[in-house]
Amino acid sequence: MSLIEVTVVGAGPAGLMAAEILAKGGVKVTILDHMAKPARKFLLAGRGGLNLTHSEPLEQLLARYGEAKDFMTPAINAFPPAALMAWANGLGVETFIGSSGRIFPKQMKASPLLRAWLRRLESLGVELKSQTRWQGFDGKPTILAMGGASWPQMGSDAQWVPILRAANIRVNGFKPANSRFLVNWTKLFRDKFAGTPIKNVALNYAGQKVRGELMISSEGIEGGAIYALSRVMRDQPGEELQVDLRPDLSLETLQQRLSRPRGKESQSNFLRKAAGLNPVSIALLYEAKLPFTAENIKTCPIKVLRPASLARAISSAGGVALAELDQNFKIKAVPNTWAIGEMVDWEAPTGGYLLQACFSSAVAAATDCLKIATA
Repeated sequence: MSLIEVTVVGAGPAGLMAAEILAKGGVKVTILDHMAKPARKFLLAGRGGLNLTHSEPLEQLLARYGEAKDFMTPAINAFPPAALMAWANGLGVETFIGSSGRIFPKQMKASPLLRAWLRRLESLGVELKSQTRWQGFDGKPTILAMGGASWPQMGSDAQWVPILRAANIRVNGFKPANSRFLVNWTKLFRDKFAGTPIKNVALNYAGQKVRGELMISSEGIEGGAIYALSRVMRDQPGEELQVDLRPDLSLETLQQRLSRPRGKESQSNFLRKAAGLNPVSIALLYEAKLPFTAENIKTCPIKVLRPASLARAISSAGGVALAELDQNFKIKAVPNTWAIGEMVDWEAPTGGYLLQACFSSAVAAATDCLKIATA
């Protein structure tokens, strides 16, 4: 007897993609979601332009998943960035590659894509049951896409964890990923520069180096460069974060520029003209209480305390242990059930890698599920 009904739990991007694949495969799909409206966190991500994926070479992209690279490779190879772009285009949403290699919708919003997507799902007969929580395993084909533990007010509240642990499924504790980090700024610095970016810097933490942008916040630092280092900063606390404020100038060039007489210029004006430093970069040097030397401009230290709260992190590490799943994201301990997206224990920096893995894991699980549901 053929099984022709599948439940998808979670109406975020992973759940919606799984539902689409299943419905196109000819099965009846019901999506359960405990929120009043679907894809709340997806819409939140869209406020920054909705970075769908990245155009870098596939091997380089796969390396962004760190220890989970080998596990994630088959799914991403089967549904790579090119397939994701083609899918968006099929919804009538044109995409473009930005100067950083990141891929965005041309409208730079999530809402038009989500509206077109929901219309497609409705046309395929997918039923969405809002404000309905999953009650647990029932043996029927089910794809779990319930998210991690960041931004719980958007839906990812991790209340599913006890249910899985009761079924002897290992769920690793959640930790903040792509998080801002706390810094004990002076009141003067915080009041004057919170919300100010510092563009084109190079960071060094525990021997790992990245280029990018910092953003000063009232409680610390964030931004793309920080997110790229957030895993090592979280897992190896206590190291000094060094900021090269002028990475395109050599130490020798800076030394030469700073060696000329200052005359009657103020310290700030001299640093602005000779070293090309902006006010916030100069203020960082004041915060560090170090001499204004070329060496300190190239290695300005920031004492990082710890990650900010998990609830405000862009994403979370932790979740269903990879060892609990097969290569199609099927849970080994219970029948006919898959776990996908951010509820699985992988992490990646921002740059499109998060959504790419959510979409790819959904395609892999739904494709595998179809083999059972239509047997």
